[in-house]
Amino acid sequence: MATIFSKIVAGEIPCYKVAEDEKFFAFLDINPLVKGHTLVIPKQEVDYLFDLSDADLAAMQVFAKHVAAGIKRAFPCIKVGQAVLGLEVPHAHIHLIPMQSEKDMLFSNPKLKLSDEEFAQIAAAIRAAL
Repeated sequence: MATIFSKIVAGEIPCYKVAEDEKFFAFLDINPLVKGHTLVIPKQEVDYLFDLSDADLAAMQVFAKHVAAGIKRAFPCIKVGQAVLGLEVPHAHIHLIPMQSEKDMLFSNPKLKLSDEEFAQIAAAIRAAL
């Protein structure tokens, strides 16, 4: 059975796409901690990040680095934090979160409620910065 993330990659579920290549896909988190909160996933359906091959894990980090640079240009911040939790969706993913302080990385924080227009503007800003 395909995960929600596989359905997003296949275009069966809409998303706010930020970047894509032959192996990886980046899109905005629909329950963001801050504006610019982006998810990076492998197109390959793998539940646990560390079950990826060494080459794919390394390539995913390089892809995430590129996306993080775009996020930082679009949403000036001190750093773009990276988190890997992976319990809520059984598909490996990296959270990229623009940080002004470490508190921006607390997943217990209230999530932002953004309009479709705001999500579209955020995704466009990151894509333009890539």
